[in-house]
Amino acid sequence: MSVTETRINLLDLDEVRLREFFLSIGEKPFRAEQILKWIYHQGVTDFDQMTNLSKDLRQNLERVAVVEPPKVLSEQVSLDGTTKWLIGFGGGNAVETVFIPEPNRGTLCISSQVGCALNCTFCATGAQGFNRNLSTGEIIGQVWLAARALGHERNGKRRITNVVLMGMGEPLLNFDAVTAALSLLRHDLGFGFAAKRVTLSTAGLVPGIDKLRETIDVALAVSLHAPEDTLRETLVPLNKKYPIKELMRSCADYVSDKHKRTVTFEYTLIDGVNDQPEHARKLVKLLRRLPSKLNLIPFNPFPGTRYRCSPDERIRKFQEIVMAGGLIATVRKTRGDDIDAACGQLAGKVLDRTRRSQMFREHMQGN
Repeated sequence: MSVTETRINLLDLDEVRLREFFLSIGEKPFRAEQILKWIYHQGVTDFDQMTNLSKDLRQNLERVAVVEPPKVLSEQVSLDGTTKWLIGFGGGNAVETVFIPEPNRGTLCISSQVGCALNCTFCATGAQGFNRNLSTGEIIGQVWLAARALGHERNGKRRITNVVLMGMGEPLLNFDAVTAALSLLRHDLGFGFAAKRVTLSTAGLVPGIDKLRETIDVALAVSLHAPEDTLRETLVPLNKKYPIKELMRSCADYVSDKHKRTVTFEYTLIDGVNDQPEHARKLVKLLRRLPSKLNLIPFNPFPGTRYRCSPDERIRKFQEIVMAGGLIATVRKTRGDDIDAACGQLAGKVLDRTRRSQMFREHMQGN
């Protein structure tokens, strides 16, 4: 075991845990505030450079702690300006983190697991299998690396204005590490994002949505992809345990809570599968009483898939029907597809694929 492995990585600690850490080493808990500012406001990982800490404290921290983000293995830049990083976590595993620049915003898409256990049939990540959950430090470390690479602020403006947990993995199956990372994203001493600027995307893990509502204030995105159970079960196997009626109840509770939260339903349009006028009309009936937005996503092909993207005309017709029914619906512009960075294409590098079926079976049989 290396020296680094015996020390605690401070990226794994949100403010509450960081205060507890300093108490445990005989220091005042306010030291947590100083460390957070150095890490997330200044981008400093070397204790020797944290000049408002005493020399004795800096030496002590060198013995018991590190600030160690994950490693960037490669970087690709799309013709449209989208940047994709392959980020390694040891053991041959890696995830892909994507930055999407737009005129008035910059969105960073991060991952919460190495692979995914849910096996949604239209997703490249699902085809990769599952290896393990990411730690808090590995999740927030993706944001830290991107902020450093991009320049967190330029000309007084943030490069990264929004963070979405829409990369590899189901965030609510890694609840504790994810919510600690969300806390660091939201906290003024962390990255300081407003609630509406941080979005967690889930395939519909109902108990996790309910628990998230009670834990932290962020925006919610739900991968719906079908307006009825029979079809959704073929696309999102999790629907067998948490059918649409139960999912809609959980989403309604989430948006009716005291925080005035928002929910966006993601709907990937797949040629001949879920893109017909009757699907659009059923979607209107399902969502019209729930305050929400609908994000229509043209399917992005990946090697080995049997699905194809719906024709442009059918996508436009689908949007017209749902909007005529009173829904707010946008069509997501495909970005970064020339570097396989578009929605549904993120694959990374995942070992031990056999663990996917084991984890999914355990969850489906559990409470």
